[in-house]
Amino acid sequence: MMAAINWEMLAAIGQLATVLVGIPSLIYLAVQIREQTKDRHQSAVNVLTVQWSDLTKSLHDNPELGRIFLRGLQSFKDLDAIEKLRFSAFFNRFLKNFQAMYFAHKQGILTDALWEEIDRTMSDFIAYPGWQQWWLTRKHWHTEEFARVIDTIIARGASPQAYSGYDLSKLGT
Repeated sequence: MMAAINWEMLAAIGQLATVLVGIPSLIYLAVQIREQTKDRHQSAVNVLTVQWSDLTKSLHDNPELGRIFLRGLQSFKDLDAIEKLRFSAFFNRFLKNFQAMYFAHKQGILTDALWEEIDRTMSDFIAYPGWQQWWLTRKHWHTEEFARVIDTIIARGASPQAYSGYDLSKLGT
């Protein structure tokens, strides 16, 4: 009888020791997973930032594209075929970046504050009539969900202001 009690006590002590050792291990594992998740989120934000920077760099590194960009915002219809191609290529990349940012926000990678900044930036471009003319011809290139996001921004009816102080008469054709 005494031997049976000792074995039961030893088993109970062993189980208690396992729990006491296991809990800190689980806590450590949870902390490590959370840190890795934060690191992955930050890496994703960094990639999106670099992509955005590379895209906008093309505007200041290429004066011709800058002119096409500003003229196209006013009227996509008035651009010639090559200008339409370049404007379309730029804004397709532009929206693919924003689409990636939108889905990153939906997945919790981008914070609400970052998404609001992105939304304001998109709103500035989307307000221009030339951009909206372009969108009607390229909307089908994007996911239906993201197209609804863009259409919602258009429906807000913001007035174009981002480049309203620029003297476009000096751009030439």
